[in-house]
Order: sequence, then C-alpha cells, then structure tokens
Amino acid sequence: MGKPTGFKEYKRELPKRRPVEVRLQDFREIYLPFAKDKLKAQAARCMDCGVPTCISGCPLGNVIPEFNDAVFKELWPEALQRLLATNNFPEFTGRLCPAPCEEACVLSINEPAVTIEQIEKEIIEHAFAQGWIQPEPPKRRTGKRAAVIGSGPAGLACAQQLNRAGHQVTVFERADRIGGLLRYGIPDFKMEKWVIDRRLKIMETEGIEFRTKAHVGVNVGQEELKAFDAVVLCLGSTVPRDLSLPGRELKGIYFAMDFLSRQNRINAGDDLKAMGIEPISAEGKHVIVIGGGDTGSDCIGTSLRQKAKSVTNFEAVAQPTPERPGHQPWPYYPMRLRTSSSHEEGGQRHWSILTKEFIGENGQIKELVTVDIDMIPQAGGPPKIQERPGTQRRWPADLVLIAIGYAHPETSAIAQQLGLATDPQGTITTNTRYMTSKPGIFAAGDANRGQSLIVWAISEGREAAREVDIFLMGESSLPAKGCCDMPLIR
Repeated sequence: MGKPTGFKEYKRELPKRRPVEVRLQDFREIYLPFAKDKLKAQAARCMDCGVPTCISGCPLGNVIPEFNDAVFKELWPEALQRLLATNNFPEFTGRLCPAPCEEACVLSINEPAVTIEQIEKEIIEHAFAQGWIQPEPPKRRTGKRAAVIGSGPAGLACAQQLNRAGHQVTVFERADRIGGLLRYGIPDFKMEKWVIDRRLKIMETEGIEFRTKAHVGVNVGQEELKAFDAVVLCLGSTVPRDLSLPGRELKGIYFAMDFLSRQNRINAGDDLKAMGIEPISAEGKHVIVIGGGDTGSDCIGTSLRQKAKSVTNFEAVAQPTPERPGHQPWPYYPMRLRTSSSHEEGGQRHWSILTKEFIGENGQIKELVTVDIDMIPQAGGPPKIQERPGTQRRWPADLVLIAIGYAHPETSAIAQQLGLATDPQGTITTNTRYMTSKPGIFAAGDANRGQSLIVWAISEGREAAREVDIFLMGESSLPAKGCCDMPLIR
C-alpha cells in the first residue's frame, strides 16, 4: 500500500453531518463536504493486510484495496476504473449500502474499519465533477432485444450490462418514475433524487429505453413480452409484513412504505390530492414506529421532519451491544447496535417490546398496548417469545407505522400470466443461472432472493445479465462476479 503505517497514524473520520436543528428543516442530504486531504488520510488507513477480506465481504466483489491505494496516490482515473469494474452505481451504494465490506475489513478486528463506503462515494462524485462519467453506447448491436421488468438497483444494473453487451434493452416500470425503491422507498435525506436522474440521463443516451406506468401482468401482457428475446424480472420486495392484532382496521395505521413514498412524491413536487392519493402526515401527532431496521429509522427521520409531536420506536429483539457479539465473529456481518442519523435526531427507542393491541376512538387509532418480552433460544428453530408478567403498557398513538420488513415481491399477476414457478416464500424460482421455470425468462435481486441489500441487488442484476448474454449469444464478454483483469497499481 502507499502508506503501510497509515492505519497507525490516522483515526477513522467521516464527513460531519449538518446540525440536527438545521437538517430537520428540510429533506436534503445530511452530510457536509469532505476535504480531499482528509479522504487521502482515510485511504491511507487501508492496510497491507495480505488477504483483503473486505473483497469477500462485498457482494459485488469490489477491489477495495486497489481503489483505496489509488486515492492515496491521487490517481483518480485509476481509482474510478477499479471502482466501476465491479459496481455500476457507486453513487447509490456510497450513500445507501450498510457496508458489509467494512465489517470484514482486517483493521476492524481491533480498530475502527477503513471508511470504504465514503471513499467509494467520493471517487464517483469526483469523477462526475470532472466530467469523466460520460455515456458509453455499445460499439455494435447484436440485434437481440431484452426486457427488464423493474427499475430498482437490480433492474438498472441488469439493463446497463445487457446494453453494454450490445442488446437493445427496454426497462418496464409500473410507477410513474424510474428508480423503484431507490425512488420511492429511500428518503431524500439519505439520497436526493437528482442522483438517480443524473444516472438515468446517461443510460438513456447509451440507448436504453425506459417505459413508466407499464405494469407487467396488468397493462403489459404476455403478448407484448413475446417481442423480446429474453426477459429479466427484477421486481422489488414490496409486499409488507403485517400485524394481525385487535384494532388493526383502525384509521391511522399504515405500512412504512406508504408513508415514505408519499413524502418522496411531495419532495418531487407532486400534488397528492390531485393524484387521488391520501396524504399521510405526522405533524403534531404521537407517532409509533414498529420495527427497528433501516425502514423504521427512515420513518423516524421523516416523522421528525414533518414536525411530529413525539416519535417512539419499538423493536421486539433485545438491545444489541455496540461491540461485535461473540457468536458472530469477524469477518461476518454482526448484529450490533447501530445508531442512524435519524436516531440521532430524536425519538425514543424501546427494545424487547411487543405490540398486543390497537385501541381507537370513532374508528381512529388513539393508543396501543404493549408488553415486554424475552426471546428464549430454541434448538433448531426460532426463539420462543415469553411475555414478562405485569409489563403491559398503553401508549398514546395518533399515527402508527408498521416497518417490520417485506415478505416477498408482488409476483402473483406476472407469475400467473407467464406461468412461472414460485417458492413458498413468494419469490420466483430460478436455477443457478438465474433462469426461471420458463426458458428465456430470468429473475434477479429481490425477485430471486427476497428482501435484501442494494449491493446484492446490483450484484444479481450484473450476474443475471451475463447469463442472459450467454443464453442469447452462446458466450459473454461481460465480467463474471469476482473477476478483474486490471493490472495492480505499482
């Protein structure tokens, strides 16, 4: 590495966040600019570790030590080349990825990990600022046509790779804008939507066709898809898990995605009432967020920006420790206590608590009842939930947001029309080459593996594109996962 002693000389440092009282007044991204000399120091922390487990920790197989070294040496074009060799959209992952690579960093065994995600973001943003990211249409066209269903990270990655192989690609998106869960699931304070639009302009110039309000299985039928030589299903996991509890029918109880997508539409300038969409506002309300993951955190940050009277977050599991648990050793991704920017902004978090009942007045939610619980491990199965006697509580609640995850993609209509097999979890059944039960129809991302991370979506989109290319042409020049034929930086 460029500075073998860098990990001993520099401490982990990230960009400062805008002050809480300032950022709660808008939905803009929360981080301030990061000086290049500070970024160089962070890249210098990358060790000459010999076996870079960060690469295996990354679902994309990013060659992390290579681009870190290039950043330290201020070889920005080389850093960009190495980053884009495995990742189509570093501007997305650099903002949204939970960074399993950092948990797998060798330095993280006994020190804070290298700031891999931030370095990734800075490389791509520097490249955009320098005008290096330009459309690169394929030099030749194969005459083959491919349809990609869904425009989230898996669909966009798959479309870009297929286009690079020379196929004519059409992306079908049921919503009115391209981006899938990137567009309507991620709050703007985590990623402003100009980031998506900037990339889409490039992809359109490269020759990819995008069709919105095109719901395959509803207003786009099987006959239309027959015009394509291959079809790839990249549907996001959007069917939410629900709570079957007394009072669930009361008004004021919503799924998290319904709440978050409405705010994103408002930020985009949509008039919800004119569109026939019921507004959901936390303003002046006691808000309860059920679920402690990223989606729950997004609901907290959004509710606080909407001027909620109070925000309370429930999580059924016990509070994790800040340190890595003993049963989840390095380099595995641990379930440790994580405090997001939204948690920093306000609200109260409660652990080992289970919602028992919703209580309303005139059809509107007013309170909910909880009980404290313990989860007792069971051999070979899920833990047993044991309620603690005498711990029932009632909480004021004007708005309840259910954020306990997503069961599977909405596959029923499209699977029935195309005659595709699905598994008991509701995802589309595929073989090791991402092929469904129908030849020429593939599935990737959430449609194939269920709810997962953005890096897994991009990874599967890329891998499925390679398999489609082989199906269409008998061979493929698209890179396989983990392959990198670039020379090392010396």
